[in-house]
Amino acid sequence: MKAAVYEAFSVRPQVTTVPDPTPEVHGVVVRVEATGICRSDWHGWKGHDKDIELPHVPGHELSGTIVAVGRDVTRWRVGDRVTVPFVGGCGACPQCQGGNQQVCDSQFQPGFTHWGSFAEYVALHHADLNLVALPESMDFVTAASLGCRFVTSFRAVVDQGRVAPGEWVAVHGCGGVGLSAIMIAHAMGANVVAVDITEDKLEFAKSLGAVASVNAASCADVPAAVVEVTGGGAHASIDALGHPATCFNSVASLRKRGRHVQVGLMVADHAHAAVPMDKVIANELEILGSHGMQAHRYGAMLAMIESGALAPERLIGKTVSLGRDRYPDRHGHVRDIRGCRYQ
Repeated sequence: MKAAVYEAFSVRPQVTTVPDPTPEVHGVVVRVEATGICRSDWHGWKGHDKDIELPHVPGHELSGTIVAVGRDVTRWRVGDRVTVPFVGGCGACPQCQGGNQQVCDSQFQPGFTHWGSFAEYVALHHADLNLVALPESMDFVTAASLGCRFVTSFRAVVDQGRVAPGEWVAVHGCGGVGLSAIMIAHAMGANVVAVDITEDKLEFAKSLGAVASVNAASCADVPAAVVEVTGGGAHASIDALGHPATCFNSVASLRKRGRHVQVGLMVADHAHAAVPMDKVIANELEILGSHGMQAHRYGAMLAMIESGALAPERLIGKTVSLGRDRYPDRHGHVRDIRGCRYQ
């Protein structure tokens, strides 16, 4: 099969031919129809993720069709249209037994712990636990766009942030994760304040439901600005970028007993960011993480998408191909895998 492979960190990947994957007894092989291009892939390519062994095929935001099934798989058949969380569970550890596959002790992450979806085909493990069926109404590019950013934002807003109608939610960073969080928080009935350093992103955030914005490039005190806009501070605040400044500002923007959710990755030099712990203690603030979402929680999100309350396709900027040329797959059909690039 064709795949984008890098032999060393920070060295440009090359589209080349590699062996086709085969399914584990508990897994499947999926023909990739679309795959997202995510900043997490960049972190992996830079060597920030210690799970990656070289050579490596990245890609973890995918959708496709099952072409091979392991002998122990009972829920899936060849031809099924599926997607998968970027964190897959093993099914045996205490976290999985408690329904929290997103923090599995022995997690499977396509594109990190194993070869990923920048390829014609990808092998996915523990399929009965981890795969998600796609609605017939959803195209593959939209399905891939759910990726890690949209589902992680959904968990951050709905499950971790526990956002309720009428609450104020501040979202720091209006990239793919932040824009997803804004759309979801708005759909939940919250009043959203968007924070970013560029006006075009802030304007787009307003089109997705933000009722106010703060330009951090021209604002000397972002937390004070959020407190003023919200009349006392946000009930929930999300760092959707992953930077010491946005993390600090998010916590400092909260009202008493507010909830900070860290979604943006904090890696390399940013792994140990400063937190205003004095405020955390005095105001009884909560600090929470959001690391993907379990397959069994996709139903709630997909229902909101099918109802029209959420429109993740609005966040797709354009699509690019895996390689310059179209090529035949293992069945002789000419294909061109689409990669999603997000706003």
